[in-house]
Amino acid sequence: MPSTHDWINNPLDVVEGMFAASQSNPKSGWEAKVVEFFKDRLKEKDAHTWVPSLNDVPLHYLKPNSLVKFRCLIQDMFDPEFFMGAYETVDPSTNAKVLRCGRYKDVTECGVDFNSRNTVTAERQTFYCVPIPGENPWFSLILSHSYACSSQARVVPSTSYAPTRQKRTEDGQMCASQGHTEQHGNGDCKRQETEAPSSQTASASHLDLNFPLPGEKGPSCLVKVYEDWDSFKLNDTLEVFGILSVSPALSALADEKDASSSILDPTESMETAEEQRVHSPPASLVPRLHMLYARPLPHNNPLLPSATLEDNSAFLSSTLSEMASVRAELLTYLTHVLLGDALAAEYLILHLISNVYARRDVLPLGKFAMNLSGCPAAALYTQRFYQIIQQLVPSSFYLGMSLQNMNQMRLVPKKDYVANRLVSGALQLARNTFLFLDETHLEQGQLDTTGVRNVTALGNLISWQKVDYDFNYHQMEFPCNINVLIASEGRSLLPSDCQIHLQSQVSPPNMEEYLSNIQLHPQTSSQLNKFRIYLSVARQLDYSISDEMTKSVEDDFVDMRKDDPQSVSAEDLHRMLVVARLLSLSLGQTSLTRDSWLRAKHIDMLRRSRMEQHQCVNGNEP
Repeated sequence: MPSTHDWINNPLDVVEGMFAASQSNPKSGWEAKVVEFFKDRLKEKDAHTWVPSLNDVPLHYLKPNSLVKFRCLIQDMFDPEFFMGAYETVDPSTNAKVLRCGRYKDVTECGVDFNSRNTVTAERQTFYCVPIPGENPWFSLILSHSYACSSQARVVPSTSYAPTRQKRTEDGQMCASQGHTEQHGNGDCKRQETEAPSSQTASASHLDLNFPLPGEKGPSCLVKVYEDWDSFKLNDTLEVFGILSVSPALSALADEKDASSSILDPTESMETAEEQRVHSPPASLVPRLHMLYARPLPHNNPLLPSATLEDNSAFLSSTLSEMASVRAELLTYLTHVLLGDALAAEYLILHLISNVYARRDVLPLGKFAMNLSGCPAAALYTQRFYQIIQQLVPSSFYLGMSLQNMNQMRLVPKKDYVANRLVSGALQLARNTFLFLDETHLEQGQLDTTGVRNVTALGNLISWQKVDYDFNYHQMEFPCNINVLIASEGRSLLPSDCQIHLQSQVSPPNMEEYLSNIQLHPQTSSQLNKFRIYLSVARQLDYSISDEMTKSVEDDFVDMRKDDPQSVSAEDLHRMLVVARLLSLSLGQTSLTRDSWLRAKHIDMLRRSRMEQHQCVNGNEP
C-alpha cells in the first residue's frame, strides 16, 4: 500500500499501478477504484491537511504531478473535450509496444501509435475555477497557520524539477498534448530543454483571469473533471483534490499553433484565436488540476469542521451550549460599533445569520436583507463599519454606490460568444457572501443604461435572491444566497426586508477617533474566533415550528388585527416569523418557543415605533 509520501507526491504512480493491474481484467472498474482509493485516504484523520493548497502555497513551490487541493468557485464551464484514455507507444529502436494510461494527464508520452487498435478515446469536462471571491484576510491567515502546523506540510521550492519546453524532433513530430493538439505519427522525442518559455512571463501582464471582484489575487485553475460532471453547477463552491499539471508543453503547443495543427486536429479550426487564448492560457499562470475528488463546501469557515454539523455531534453540542453567552458578548460588541444602538445591533446579528434555506416557487425563504438608515456621513463611518464586519465573516464585498460605480461597473456576468466564455461580474458571488452596499456615496447625477441595469440587478438580487446573467439574446436566471446590507443616510432606494434607523446613543467629540479605536483595538483573536464560529453555526442549524406553536401564532395574528385590521398585514406577519426564526437560531434553539415569539413581536414593535417617530420628525423622507 502506498505511503502518505507516495500518494501525495506521486499520485500518478497509484493511478498507473491500478491501470496496469486492470489489463488482465478489463471490466474491473479501475477508474472507480482510483477515486475510492484517494477518497479513503483523505478521510483518514487530518489527512486533508497534509495536502498542499493552491490557495495558500505559491505555484512554483508545488511539485508538478503531485496531489494538491484548491478551494474555489466554478466561474465557467467549458465545452467537453476528448482525450486519449489509453494509448500505445512504440520504442523506435526495438519496435516494442507499451499500453499507457492517459487519464489525469495533459501530455502523452512520446512515440504514440495513433493507428493502434488499443487506443481508447474518452471524454472529460473542463471547469474554469477561481478562488472564492471576497475571502477576508483572517480566513487565509487561519488556513496558512493550520497548514504550517501540519507535520506533513514541508513545502520547499522543488529542486528536482525544472520547467521544460517540448522540443520538436527533426521530422517535426511532437509529444501529444491531451485534449487539444494530438499530433499523429510514430517517432522519437529528444530530451527536453530545461527552460521555461519566455512567453509565459509576458502573458501575465495581459491575461485576464476573469475574477468576479476587482483587485482579487490568487490562482485561477482549469479543473479537468472525469466523472459525474453533471452533478456540478455554475457558482458551486468546492474543495477540489487533484493532480497538478503545469507542463510548459501546453503553452508551447498553444504558441506554436499553425496551419498543420488544424489539419491534424479538425477541432482546432473551429476555435477562434480569442477562444484559443482563453481556453489554453499558459499553465504557469492558470495551472491544470485533474480532479480525483471534490467535496462541496457547506460553509466557508476554516474554524468549523469540514464535515456537516450533523456528522460532528460533539462539536455541535459544545457550540450550542455556548450560543447564548457568545450571542450576549457579540451583542455588546456590535452595540459599541453601532454607536450604542442595542436594537440595531440585535437586528444586525439576525441579518448576519440569515440564510436562504428553501424556495417556494420563486420565493426565497429565509432571506433577511437589511437597510441600516441614519448612518453618519462623516468620518467614513460606513467604511469603518464594513471593515469591522470583515473581521467576522469569511467572505464579503464592499460596493460604494457612487454614480461612477453604478455607470461603469460590470455587476452582471455576460456571455462572450467570440471567446466562448462567461465574462464575470461583481454579483457572481459564492453562497453566504456578505454584500455591503454603501448608499452614503450617492450623489446628484444621471444613471445611464448600464447604471439602470446595475440598480435593477441589485434590486432583483435583494428581492428574489437571483441574478439574471446576460447571454445577449436572452437572460438566464441563476439563484443565489447572499446577505445584503444597505447602509444609507435616509431610506434606501433599494428594497429590503427590514429597515432600521440607526439611533446613536453616544456623541463622541471625535467620531473618527472613536471608530479608529474600535477598529485598532478589536476583540482578542480568540474572542473573534468565537464570534466567527457562532455566526457560521447559527446559519446552518435546522429549524422547525410545532403544530402547537403554529396555532398560537395564528391566534396572535387574529388578536392583533381585531382592534385595527390595518395595523398588521400578512407581510408584517411574514417578517415577524422570519425574525422569530432567526432569533431562535441566534440562541441555539432549533424550534420556536413562546418566549422567542413574544420577543420577536416586541423587537419588531420597537423597530416600527422608531421608524414612525423618525418619519414624524422627517416628514418629507420617503
